[in-house]
Amino acid sequence: MIKLIKNDLKTCDVLVDEFKQTIQPTNPEKLLFSGVDGRDVYNITAPFLDEGDFIIAGRVEERDSEDSQVYFFVEHNGRWIPREGAPIFDLQDPFVTRIDGELVLGGVETFPSPTIEGALGWRTIFYKGKSLASLKRFAQGPDGMKDLRLVELQNGSIGVLTRPQGKKGGKGKIGFSKISSLDQLTLEVIEVAPLLTGQFKDEEWGGGNEMHVLSNGLLGILGHIASFDKVGKRKYFPMVFVLNPETLEYSDLQIIALRSNFIDGPAKRTDLVDVVFSGGLVRKSNGTAVLYAGISDVEAQTVTIQDPFIQYENEENK
Repeated sequence: MIKLIKNDLKTCDVLVDEFKQTIQPTNPEKLLFSGVDGRDVYNITAPFLDEGDFIIAGRVEERDSEDSQVYFFVEHNGRWIPREGAPIFDLQDPFVTRIDGELVLGGVETFPSPTIEGALGWRTIFYKGKSLASLKRFAQGPDGMKDLRLVELQNGSIGVLTRPQGKKGGKGKIGFSKISSLDQLTLEVIEVAPLLTGQFKDEEWGGGNEMHVLSNGLLGILGHIASFDKVGKRKYFPMVFVLNPETLEYSDLQIIALRSNFIDGPAKRTDLVDVVFSGGLVRKSNGTAVLYAGISDVEAQTVTIQDPFIQYENEENK
């Protein structure tokens, strides 16, 4: 397996400058949604197959609220509509994967903060089942942790991406661990997962959104890196890196798109204009990939990019 090289830590600004020197994304498209009473749909997944239908899971909420639900949509005449009979979950920011033949769905559950009056706490919740219709809750992450992700590795074990905040992770850093089965997905396993150091400056943060098992067993990680600008506005950028799940070697972060690569549109708040939240990546056979993303906490869009992981598979064959 190829050796992954991690160089010095780079800030968002440096990564943006590097990205601007690469082949730029093309073909931005807004995804159109109906059947949700005019509410916004954003922070979507890439399409996944369930009982013969391609499904997109999306966060659905009013423009002036963060009281959100996760709906499951199918495409009909160019628009995405709620799938008839599909469950609806009181969650934010859905994600999906398949492990041991089962569909695994996760999302962020909010609840009243036990320590701050009037504030919300959050945790990641996991469901599994043979299909959407049979999903059952089976695990949850620690309070205060988003961006937990799972993937089935080539040897049948399960990779676990974590993102602690606070004493261990600051504003948010990525950790990784492995388990043998979903039964081992415990709070302790998640909390003790070692951090991947040297990815984010203390004043910036990031997380993983989706893991792709590459042909050589490496993991292609789709995630985000974020910061505040000088006037306190949030800036979220979709990024990727590659991780060796056996040695925990990992590559440098690379930004793969900017807000300006997508179609102009509204924002939930003025401080969220420059937010692109990675949802999923569909790799194509022609060396490109389609990025599915939430835009400005209001919309869902796609853009076509150069496949960011194919270089690591090609190096193996040199």
